[in-house]
Amino acid sequence: MHARDAASRQSILADQFFYFFLRLRKDRVRKVVEAVNGRYPQESAEQKARRLISAQTSLSFLGGALMHLPSLVPGLGYAFEFLGVVGGTSVLSRMHLYLILEIALLYGKDIDDEARVPEMVAVVAATGLAAGVSLLSGALDLHALLPLPVGGITAAAAVGLIGEEAIRLYSTPAVELPATESVV
Repeated sequence: MHARDAASRQSILADQFFYFFLRLRKDRVRKVVEAVNGRYPQESAEQKARRLISAQTSLSFLGGALMHLPSLVPGLGYAFEFLGVVGGTSVLSRMHLYLILEIALLYGKDIDDEARVPEMVAVVAATGLAAGVSLLSGALDLHALLPLPVGGITAAAAVGLIGEEAIRLYSTPAVELPATESVV
């Protein structure tokens, strides 16, 4: 491996963080993209990406709603409600990370490239914000069941936004910066 190749690869720390804390397995990402490419060889990368977004929307709705189930059990307290949201947010973050990496791979991007790290961090942050919206609905003390549909709708909307942004980002050709001339 050349020094340039090594510099463009994700750091071991970033890879280990996403693997251990969010259970991100890139071999799974590659297998999903391989399967989608095999099933729909005539479709464009964008069409395949929209299939992935569509599949994840239903899963995210379910995950966003389910993370608030502990709040419906009387007597569990805020600690269990918090654990439910943290666990649910972790699962949703992982799902969203898989989605953007799958879309990146559909567009021929290297999912081991260091450029993916800030994109993955942004996805985790967006997922956390989406989870916060549903927590806010529960904090307003309107109705005990309200956080479930709000959580589901917010998580589903987050997938749509994340997926569309990934399509926009990865379908746009990279702009090459001109080489700087050395002045000696």
